[in-house]
Amino acid sequence: MVANIRDPKVMALADEATKFLSNQSWCRSVESVSLGWAITGILGVFLLRVIPDRPGIDDTLWVVVGDLPPAYVVYDGNPTWHDALEAYVLEMERWVATVRRGSSLGDVIPVRAEPTQEHAEMLARRLSLIRREILAHDDLSPGDA
Repeated sequence: MVANIRDPKVMALADEATKFLSNQSWCRSVESVSLGWAITGILGVFLLRVIPDRPGIDDTLWVVVGDLPPAYVVYDGNPTWHDALEAYVLEMERWVATVRRGSSLGDVIPVRAEPTQEHAEMLARRLSLIRREILAHDDLSPGDA
């Protein structure tokens, strides 16, 4: 099911991505997992192919996991791990901004964390680091597979 991952810590991230997507109510099962990019034990971007439980559900999704809230990003419009991570950061920045304003979270990505100012600031720092150290570089290889 998992393709081309040798590092046990990256495999743990792949397992986390698989479990996260498998726990979605619309996911019948995960067919395959491929590494997009990872920093061993810290951050992973994986491409998962799933069998949805009903029509109209995407069957190919990116999943971002690690030392931040897990989330999935649609493959359409995000053909590379870099595009997917950028989309993830944008959606999480919307969550941070919404929490900072004290507004309703109904129209932002669900995050498995209490919507407190402290959590918003912690996530904002991680997102800033991702922008500066990862997304600012177009020449990164798949990482520590």
